[in-house]
Amino acid sequence: MRTAAFKSYKNGYYNFWFENGEELAFEEVHPRVLKQYDLQNDESLIDKDFRITFIEDGDDENPIYRVESLKPL
Repeated sequence: MRTAAFKSYKNGYYNFWFENGEELAFEEVHPRVLKQYDLQNDESLIDKDFRITFIEDGDDENPIYRVESLKPL
């Protein structure tokens, strides 16, 4: 788990900024997470810090990042 702040949902990507300054755009979010948090529409979640667990799938040239869990800090 890492700590990240949710920044936006744009063009089909969920954008998070991590504590080390890295920004990562996720193409997929586990349906359980989307049921709990309306990341596409709830503006109160912007800049909110979460403990985030994610996986990297795909290949080296085309990685796909998927959020597996979010827990508010």
